[in-house]
Amino acid sequence: MALNPIRAIFFDCNGVIADDEPIHLKLFQKVLSEEGIRLTQKEYFQKYLAMDDKSCFKDVMVRHLRPHAAKDVSALVERKAAYYQKVITKELRIFPGVKNFVKMHSRRYPLAVVSGALLREIELILKSGGLRKYYEFLISSEDVSRGKPDPQCYKLALKKMSRMGIFQSKRLKPADCIAIEDSVHGVIAAQEAGMKCLAVTNSYTRKALAHADWVCDSLEGIDIDEYCHG
Repeated sequence: MALNPIRAIFFDCNGVIADDEPIHLKLFQKVLSEEGIRLTQKEYFQKYLAMDDKSCFKDVMVRHLRPHAAKDVSALVERKAAYYQKVITKELRIFPGVKNFVKMHSRRYPLAVVSGALLREIELILKSGGLRKYYEFLISSEDVSRGKPDPQCYKLALKKMSRMGIFQSKRLKPADCIAIEDSVHGVIAAQEAGMKCLAVTNSYTRKALAHADWVCDSLEGIDIDEYCHG
């Protein structure tokens, strides 16, 4: 497969860096149960795993004919965020191989996080895992109006990364970038932005992620240059 030389790497957070999707599921279920709504694990993984919290809660409330104005949805998002802050420091788990992967590749490329999570949640994960210093910037759900699979987040990340001094003499193009994702929606978002995508089977099967440019079972032991050029 022909590939432009890699010049930047973008990471999703939940499901790629942090193994916290079970926590998000549990907290979505907790908040919705307080509203008298049941969310099954199957529903979450089929429809909501890649959504930002705002989109998830709005969709559920619309389907159940509940109030879904911006203030109503924001209240649900804030309630879940408060629960998350209480449990994540005790239950946070970084996926095997991620720390070494990030440290090694940060010596060669600028890195950034492009996630549908709240900024304070991304910051907490990265700081707790000792990884924040390796990322140039973070794109969160607060930075965009449309979540994945819309490519808005990746287009914004490209624009922001392009402002770095190392790219002033030669413009950074989408095809120069690789996104690392764990969800179907995330892969679509990266590819719609013109980027290549390496999908990790932390949340979905290889079959479900087959439209990604590359699929791996873990970032452990992976050198992205060798893996994607080999």
